[in-house]
Amino acid sequence: MGKIGIPIKLLQKKGKLTDEEFAQIKEHSVVGGEILSNIKESPWISIGARYHHERYNGSGYPEGLKGEAIPEIARIIAVADAYDAMTSNRSYRNAIPQHIVREELVKGCGTQFDPKFAKVMIHLLDLDSEYKMREIISGASITNTTSLRCEEIYHDCSEGIVIMTKMSEIRLCSQPDDGFANEECLPTLVVFDSLDGKVHPGEENNKDLLYYEYARIRLDGQVTEFNTRKTEVRFSDQETDLEWSRSGEPERGQRYVIKAVRGRDHVLVRVLSEEKSFDVILALRDTGRYVYIALSGEHCELHNIRVEIEEEDFDVKTIPRIAEEISYIKGPSGDLPNVQIDGYRIDSTLGIPVRDGMKISFHTMSLPTARLVWHTAYIVLFQSPDRIPAGDEYKEYALIRLDGENWESDDLANNKTIVDINDDFMGWDAWKEENKKGFDCTVSFKRDGNKIVTTTDNLGIALNVTTTIINDVFDVYVSLTGDQCALTNIRIIND
Repeated sequence: MGKIGIPIKLLQKKGKLTDEEFAQIKEHSVVGGEILSNIKESPWISIGARYHHERYNGSGYPEGLKGEAIPEIARIIAVADAYDAMTSNRSYRNAIPQHIVREELVKGCGTQFDPKFAKVMIHLLDLDSEYKMREIISGASITNTTSLRCEEIYHDCSEGIVIMTKMSEIRLCSQPDDGFANEECLPTLVVFDSLDGKVHPGEENNKDLLYYEYARIRLDGQVTEFNTRKTEVRFSDQETDLEWSRSGEPERGQRYVIKAVRGRDHVLVRVLSEEKSFDVILALRDTGRYVYIALSGEHCELHNIRVEIEEEDFDVKTIPRIAEEISYIKGPSGDLPNVQIDGYRIDSTLGIPVRDGMKISFHTMSLPTARLVWHTAYIVLFQSPDRIPAGDEYKEYALIRLDGENWESDDLANNKTIVDINDDFMGWDAWKEENKKGFDCTVSFKRDGNKIVTTTDNLGIALNVTTTIINDVFDVYVSLTGDQCALTNIRIIND
């Protein structure tokens, strides 16, 4: 509302503002508050507008208020406004990917934002089903793409379908363009990774999208490699029941079935057609990136595109291994087996009963593809009959991340988290770099009945989390997990 009084040229300026221009911009909160003060029925609207740029540490404007001296409505709006600003297209930049937005909210806890409301916003992001679809199973919308017109590679591409441990099947028909030989008119699969699940040719250095192309697979078996350790194409004499065309379709139309599945650092792509069948095996360079497949082609029209994903996990052990398994857990083992977590809580240690005075020491190292502050080790307090942090009877009481985040089940436990950032903390960029180098961590536990106090101090972030379980329980377990990290030399120390 207050930006009504700001010159439009200033609002649309591309590039950095001068100090004088920023001073003009800052006036919008006061102007907005004055305009909205006429709404007597809802005085909080004016208050929120006036103070939503105050910062929790006192460095904001217009009055430099600090902490709870900032009206609560303004502290709430500050978080929502920051999210809206980061996720909207601006004259000087495109919308910021949501994982970076989340990281900025984490970084701003206690400085720019009230930690209570920032944590609520972060939790909402984690529960955002559309965001999860985009990050985890992005590409499901390819099922809404029934046809593509392809003059050359990348001219038209479908959105990517993510390849995971469930077999994905793509069916399509390709119609060659007139005036071109059949061998010049073929569909092509683009195998890639990017944060939005879309192909961005020529943007390999785009830091916002992290576009990374593995290979291109023509559906005649020709493969162009970009970022793989090794690739093999294996042709088969397997017969298929696919026909060149069906009644009412162009005579030169060719039907294809593409099946794709991933097992950690290997991807299997199987192509079936009336003319030939072949497998393409890709040995990836890492385990932390996603793998998407998009449809494209040359001088052809792709139509009748259908995508299905099997419900059951594929036996990935049957994928032929053409390169050595990528492992970052070859270091010394302790009391528990070493564990490599390639994605968010994909793996974990077996639960250990929490005893008063117990400590767990381990070495943690973020994987080379780790890029976010929460790509680190986590501590989970839980109850489960088989000591595995999953299953129908699993109950989670706390999830404590070494970067200072802590989640709980509101119905099962109350958690009080104290995060002390001390002089050893060198900033979040340094935090991420030190995690990649690896460091030794010790976590201590004190237990008195249903109250468990978990403490640890790493790279300048000291955590003290008091978990009070609501119902009486005897066996509470602790497990180590994380996101894009390797945990080795895990040892249990009982006083």
